[in-house]
Amino acid sequence: MKRNIQKVALFGTSADPPSNGHKKIIEELSKIYELVISYASDNPYKKHSEDLYFRSLLLKTLINDFNNPKISFDQDLSSPWAISSIRKCKKKYNLIDIDFVIGSDLLDEIIVWKNINELFKEANLFIIPRIDYPIKEKSLKSIKELNGAFIISLFKIPKISSSNIRGNINYSGLPQCLIPIIEKNNLYS
Repeated sequence: MKRNIQKVALFGTSADPPSNGHKKIIEELSKIYELVISYASDNPYKKHSEDLYFRSLLLKTLINDFNNPKISFDQDLSSPWAISSIRKCKKKYNLIDIDFVIGSDLLDEIIVWKNINELFKEANLFIIPRIDYPIKEKSLKSIKELNGAFIISLFKIPKISSSNIRGNINYSGLPQCLIPIIEKNNLYS
C-alpha cells in the first residue's frame, strides 16, 4: 500500500493488554500525524502475560473501534526489534521520514536496543511522558550523543498501566470494546 503521506507515527506496543492509556495515545497522535500505524509486538525485555495473537487481536479491536482513516493497524510490521519494524514500515508505505513513538518508561533502556545507531538514522523518536517515569536529562543526552533526534509530546495521558490492569482485572482502565474478547477467551485471569 503506497500513500503520499509525509507525517507518520509508528506506535509499536506490547499491548498486554491495551489500556485506556494506549487509546488516548493513539487518539492524540491522530491529531498530530497524517497517519498513525500501530502493531503489537513482543518486547525482548519484558515477560508477556498473553501471547502475541491475543494481544494483537485486542489492539486491532481497539483501533477498529476508532473508525478513523488516519489510524491503522498493521501487524505485519511487528518484530521484537524496533529497527526491523521501522524498516518494514518505511518500505511498505514508501516513507522517507517516520517518528517512532515510545513512552518515557523506555528511555533508560532504549540506548541498549539492538541496532540503536541504525534506528536513529531511520527514525526520530516521539517521546510520550508517563507520570511515574520522569524524563531525565541524562537519558536525552545519551540519545543526542548517539545522534538521535526526538520530540517530547505535549499531551498528557492518564495514569494507567497494563501491568496494573493485569494485576487487578476488574476492567477499570480497559477500553470497553475489549472486555467481551477478554471474557470470551478468559484472558488475564
